[in-house]
Amino acid sequence: MQPSDFKLGAGNKQFAQTPEGLDASILADIARANPGKTIFHIARDEQRMTAMAESLGFFASDIKFLEFPGWDCLPYDRVSPAANIMAARMSCLSKLALTKNSKKPSIVLTTINAALQKVPPLNIVEKSSFTAKPGTVISMDALQEHLQHNGYSRTGTVVDRGDFAVRGGIIDIYRPGKKPPVRLDFFGDVLETIRRFNIDTQRTTAKLRSFSLEPSNEIILNETSISKFRLGYKTRFSGDVSNDPLYESIVNGRRYQGMEHWLPLFYGGEMSTLFAYADSPAIILDHLSDQAALSRLEQIEDYYGARNDNEGQNAFGSAPYKPLEPRELYLNDEDWTDILSQYPTASISPFDVPDQQ
Repeated sequence: MQPSDFKLGAGNKQFAQTPEGLDASILADIARANPGKTIFHIARDEQRMTAMAESLGFFASDIKFLEFPGWDCLPYDRVSPAANIMAARMSCLSKLALTKNSKKPSIVLTTINAALQKVPPLNIVEKSSFTAKPGTVISMDALQEHLQHNGYSRTGTVVDRGDFAVRGGIIDIYRPGKKPPVRLDFFGDVLETIRRFNIDTQRTTAKLRSFSLEPSNEIILNETSISKFRLGYKTRFSGDVSNDPLYESIVNGRRYQGMEHWLPLFYGGEMSTLFAYADSPAIILDHLSDQAALSRLEQIEDYYGARNDNEGQNAFGSAPYKPLEPRELYLNDEDWTDILSQYPTASISPFDVPDQQ
């Protein structure tokens, strides 16, 4: 095939007879042929996304790619997504938000589940990033407050991504994504050194000239978001909220297990899509992704229906669950169809493409 064969335009382009494993080569060629575009590869599940990442490392070492996983919990669950999953998602969103207009080809690997779920507004993620260099004057108290508002958890010793620890004039931070932990050494409010260290030995491995912080959670918990949550929760769910543990925790500035399932309320109902984080996106669909999307949308409706039927009832002593409508948290079938028609798309399949396609 010629380079021009990989150029994307209007409509859905088909790449047939491409065995799984070699589809990474096609994806890399598409990225090279479309400079300036962010190529979103939508895998049908997490296993396929992981396999694509491994194959891209072999076929496309010249092309940077990011991974945006879906939540590892069910729709309308009582538990939060795993901390490492949230950290990886926010790392990806931050990189997309801060590298818009890049001329280098880039690929974002994600899944149907992740693509169908709405994400925090772009401007929120942009404002929540933080960069500093040695010699910068930074209030240690303000930095700790920034970390806590952006989803980091204070611990005695950092172990997991999203942890931070304070010892005198030293702050250790384990950042989201694939970045190693850093140790910030302060003299008063002046940042003297930034060191990378080994999480097992706690010993310094390198000195850094700068460092950047990204939120480790999709909920930025501050006065503004708490106020929006309070108003939104009372507006949607009338009645007494004085004994509602979710409401009580949030309005008092405390994180609550599973609160991410009310994510839109923290941003006044304003949510975005993953594709809004790129100026010029294109979408590449994995084999069987259409069936995966249909299955996911049905699952969302089923879980919402179950929660809605039991609203106000205590299950095994647990607090009442007041679910948001699916349209607030997820794209629906019409939204998904509109996105696929709005951007250049392509499909990769191991089978022949029917004549009518």
